[in-house]
Amino acid sequence: MRVPHLLVAGLLVVLTGCAGLTSRESVQGQGDPAQWKSHKQQTAALDAWQISGKVGIRAPKDSGSGTLFWLQRKDYFDIRLSGPLGRGAARLTGHSGAVTLEVANQGRYQADSPEALLEEQLGWRLPVSHLIWWVRGLPAPDSKSQLTLDTDSRLAHLEQDGWQVEYLSYAEQNGYWLPERLKLHGQDLDVTLVVKDWQPRQLGQ
Repeated sequence: MRVPHLLVAGLLVVLTGCAGLTSRESVQGQGDPAQWKSHKQQTAALDAWQISGKVGIRAPKDSGSGTLFWLQRKDYFDIRLSGPLGRGAARLTGHSGAVTLEVANQGRYQADSPEALLEEQLGWRLPVSHLIWWVRGLPAPDSKSQLTLDTDSRLAHLEQDGWQVEYLSYAEQNGYWLPERLKLHGQDLDVTLVVKDWQPRQLGQ
């Protein structure tokens, strides 16, 4: 019969997937790994959100603060910054492979990745592709990470790809515990993000 073979094949896929996730994470801290796993699975299912808040950026030649609006719909993002570093408004839109940056009074630029655009036009080496995970309090799944859990089994500190992310507080919204205040420390760039309003959604597959 085919059924047993299908069950075995399905089980192998699940086990392989789980092994791939855990092998990339080094977990420590006071939290319960089982609770962290449950929290991670629930939060990773969020594939859409709307965020508004404030962002502060410190770079070698510039520093400042501004407002942030972030709309995410699966792999499409629309990130708007107003006022940071005295550059006026900036809007980053697109998806993997096709990204557009619009800067007030400067122009409209395109590239394959948001990282390339921001570095070329604004001089920021900011891992936007990782931020889609980090802003939810999760490590990006495509590279190794070192995690420190808090007493609630959520991320307190994350080290990944040369960046350190500190999670200072969380807020509950629609049954999800999501970061409310976080700090990012990278080479020549520090970012502080304060989320004033979280609107998480799950669009499904």
